[in-house]
Amino acid sequence: DEEFDELCFEFGLELDEITSEKDIISKEKGEEKAKGASDVVLYKIDVPANRYDLLCLEGLVRGLQVFKERINIPRFEKIIPAEGEGQRLIITEQTAQIRPHAVAAVLRNITFTKERYDSFIDLQEKLHQNICRKRALVAIGTHDLDTITGPFTFTAKAPSEIKFKPLNQSQEYTAPQIMDLYRTDSHLRHYLHLIENKPRYPVIYDSNGVVLSMPPIINGDHTKISLNTRNVFIECTGTDITKAKIVLDVIVTMFSEYCEKPFTVEAVEVVYPNGKTHIYPELAYRTEKVKPEYINKKVGISETPSSLAKLLTRMCLKSHVTGNGNHIEVEIPPTRADIIHACDIVEDAAIAYGYNNIQMVIPKTYTIANQLPLNKLAELLRLDMAAAGFTEALTFALCSQEDIADKLGMDISATNAVRIANPKTAEFQVARTTLLPGLLKTIASNRKMPLPLKLFEISDIVVKDPNTDVGARNYRHLCAVYYNKSPGFEIIHGLLDRVMQVLEVPPNEENGYTIKAAEGTAFFPGRCAEVFAKGQSVGKLGVVHPDVITKFELTMPCSVLEINIEPFV
Repeated sequence: DEEFDELCFEFGLELDEITSEKDIISKEKGEEKAKGASDVVLYKIDVPANRYDLLCLEGLVRGLQVFKERINIPRFEKIIPAEGEGQRLIITEQTAQIRPHAVAAVLRNITFTKERYDSFIDLQEKLHQNICRKRALVAIGTHDLDTITGPFTFTAKAPSEIKFKPLNQSQEYTAPQIMDLYRTDSHLRHYLHLIENKPRYPVIYDSNGVVLSMPPIINGDHTKISLNTRNVFIECTGTDITKAKIVLDVIVTMFSEYCEKPFTVEAVEVVYPNGKTHIYPELAYRTEKVKPEYINKKVGISETPSSLAKLLTRMCLKSHVTGNGNHIEVEIPPTRADIIHACDIVEDAAIAYGYNNIQMVIPKTYTIANQLPLNKLAELLRLDMAAAGFTEALTFALCSQEDIADKLGMDISATNAVRIANPKTAEFQVARTTLLPGLLKTIASNRKMPLPLKLFEISDIVVKDPNTDVGARNYRHLCAVYYNKSPGFEIIHGLLDRVMQVLEVPPNEENGYTIKAAEGTAFFPGRCAEVFAKGQSVGKLGVVHPDVITKFELTMPCSVLEINIEPFV
């Protein structure tokens, strides 16, 4: 186990845990339920999201074997059948509105065992969840070719016109009935929404009108694969042609090793609505050139070009040195769709070299970090607020629309609030535009505490701002609340004077601060003042309106100060 853990780490993977079905069930559901479950040791391996070629045992073992230099990198080849003998997939124009792309391939004379079959199905499931984005971008269908006759047609029809026997069902259903059938299915119900409300559903037929599948929901039962299946027809339909090609490449490269002629795939001709044809799978090999010094510099090592080429070859990237040692030519196989840029090649070289073998060095440039001035000011103010006898509260940055609008006697449009498009709960609908509701809710939750309650918070509020690149802007606010049997306006006013004193802002008009009578919907009429400092309005203080107090389920009077501290940085 330890050796395997070490090997995984060297290969850039992580052996997450060593467990068994019994352990998993007993952890989740208790010992009782786990009785009779298998004790076979299971390895849970973390695979990076971009390495689709390691998502099944076949690919993982092959990758590790090449890494350990026990086998050579396999060479995949596609066999193009003689004229008129190959399979064809014809795409009709009806598909353009819903799932316009399709690619296909055939695995000939394949031998399945129980383990291989399970791995084959499991790989499709993992690809569906990962690169296929829960079947939204690509859906995979695999069929027993001997039960059907080509050419195949990929079209889209009105739901009522589609009728077939879905996989593992005993009778035929129409498409709307299939949708109803799977609405309660824990696995398939998550995919229904992809086509449910469309006027036409995608469907694939063979030349005799047998339904192969209704992507992305379910295959037909007629073409079901079993352990005795010898020839497999694979189709991938989707909205993203690049992803569909990658998915097809991954499946055929992983499982062509079980064909009679290992690593060969029979090509299928796909005919587009405009009459053009294309041969799939592409199984494209391409070469990239990388400078050895580029790799050495990026990784921080000093290897010779030939040893770098050897490292890359161990990572399934067949490489050799060209041009008297100043270039490495790297062949990217069809299994490695994740190699997009030279830095991906560098990363593989680093993994093969071994992260633990790279020498640590002190950086050539020294930089000394500094606290952001605004955060520094906020920290200093927090200490002085606490010294003035106020307790700090930390409340959520998101709140409901009522909190910042209705409860404070304002209209939501006047608040300029940023809304969440799909809020999970009613409590988190908008970003707060004022800190006051959070503090009033905190007091409401602490009504049993002895009076007076003196709370403050220094945090960001968010408002829309069309002039910024993200359309919104944050402001750092200071808010303090005094809650007692009497309003205590003088206490909040005193706190404002103390804050200005520590900020060294004098109480005068020219370069200091002043307060002027004002009105605010959240404040008691005639008990509200606006604070001006540095020639601009920075906030308000006053006694909270009784209606506001009632809406927040409070019973005592309350006075509040809220100012923007950014002008004082």
